[in-house]
Amino acid sequence: MAVNEFNQKVIEEFRANGGKVGGQFQGAPMLLLTTTGAKSGKTYVTPLVYSRDGSRIVIIASFAGNAKNPSWYHNLVANPTPTVEIGSERFKARVTVAQGAERDRLFNQQAAQMPIFHEYQKKTARRIPVIVLEKIG
Repeated sequence: MAVNEFNQKVIEEFRANGGKVGGQFQGAPMLLLTTTGAKSGKTYVTPLVYSRDGSRIVIIASFAGNAKNPSWYHNLVANPTPTVEIGSERFKARVTVAQGAERDRLFNQQAAQMPIFHEYQKKTARRIPVIVLEKIG
C-alpha cells in the first residue's frame, strides 16, 4: 500500500473516532497536521505521533530515518501556521524549529516514550528536526 493511501486510511479513522486509531498506531498520541505546500500552495494533511512539553506539542521530522526531511517539514518552514487536530479539537498553531540543547531534550523526551525515534536517528546522517507547535488564540 502506498504511503498516501495508508495515511488517508489513518486520517479517515482518526476523524471518524475522535482522534483514536488502531493498527500500529493504537494507543499512540496522534495528531493531524494540515500544511500548505511550500511550492504548490496545496493543502496537505499528515497523521503524526506527538508528545507534549508543557502546553507545547512536539513533532519529529524523522521520515522513518530517510536521508532527507519529509515534505511536511519544508511546508511548515515555508508556511509556519498549520492547522492541528488532536482528538476532536482543531486549532491553528505557531511553528518553531527547536535548536541546540532544547532540540536534543525534546527529541530524547519523545524517543523515551517511542524508542523507534532512536532507530530512525541511527539510520540517517542528517540531524532530525524537532518541531514545536504552540496553539494560537
